[in-house]
Amino acid sequence: MSIKPYEHKAQYYETDQMGIIHHSNYIRWFESARIDFMGQMGVSYRAMEESGIISPVLAVSCEYKSMVHFDDEVLIVPAIQSYNGVKLCISYTITDKNTGEVRTTGESRHCFLNREGRPVSLKKEAPQFHELFMKFTPVNK
Repeated sequence: MSIKPYEHKAQYYETDQMGIIHHSNYIRWFESARIDFMGQMGVSYRAMEESGIISPVLAVSCEYKSMVHFDDEVLIVPAIQSYNGVKLCISYTITDKNTGEVRTTGESRHCFLNREGRPVSLKKEAPQFHELFMKFTPVNK
């Protein structure tokens, strides 16, 4: 199954005083792309939460390669870098939809917790989600 990139059209309210997209918005775009990616994988974040599992962010990083301006259209390609049932790392590549130029790269790291805030293993606690994550995890990671 192939995953479609998440598409975003840069909005005016996302720009800063210099007329470029403010750096904080890229993290929001990562999050939107992550939720979309999980949905395409068959892992509904809502279903995870309803089953008592949350996936908070442990760390996020972003490297800005070139500027995105108002009205630019970008594609955000998320990919699982590592997954072990308890922790998940997703990379992101943001490219200009028209030129293919890489604008930004980054990653986010997450864990899985129960409602009490304790770590859980999806393999043990929610095998239906674990199986889906495994389908999209590189074999050598």
